[in-house]
Amino acid sequence: MTRGAPGTAARIGTLPGMDFAGPLRLAVAALAIGALLSLAAPAHARAAPEALPDVAAAELPVEARRTLALIRNGGPFPYERDGVRFGNRERLLPAKPRGYYREYTVRTPGARNRGARRIVCGGPPRTPDACYYTHDHYQSFARIRE
Repeated sequence: MTRGAPGTAARIGTLPGMDFAGPLRLAVAALAIGALLSLAAPAHARAAPEALPDVAAAELPVEARRTLALIRNGGPFPYERDGVRFGNRERLLPAKPRGYYREYTVRTPGARNRGARRIVCGGPPRTPDACYYTHDHYQSFARIRE
């Protein structure tokens, strides 16, 4: 063990004059505070649902326009999960009663599965009050203008 200056405790495994404990504690505290803040308000959930961007139906990919037409006609839908209840757990869409929203798959060329693209509609199945498009599997939405 090395002897330090009079009145100081000897530190094992440190270089003389190099104390990293203080800055290390500050860095750990800053990381912990940042993690807590990110849990309290996720970045993608901060925007009010009323502030969602709009997209004209004519600007959607052709596959999304086909899905919209199927929704208006009541099907038939190509995927078994089309028309199931969408829970809005991400809270990115306006708050509505349970069962209000339904989701529909938008085909993704080249995808071996359903892909990430969806249309979520609220209200009556054939005449929805509003529909929303997501290209990134519910991470963001745009309200569809028809």
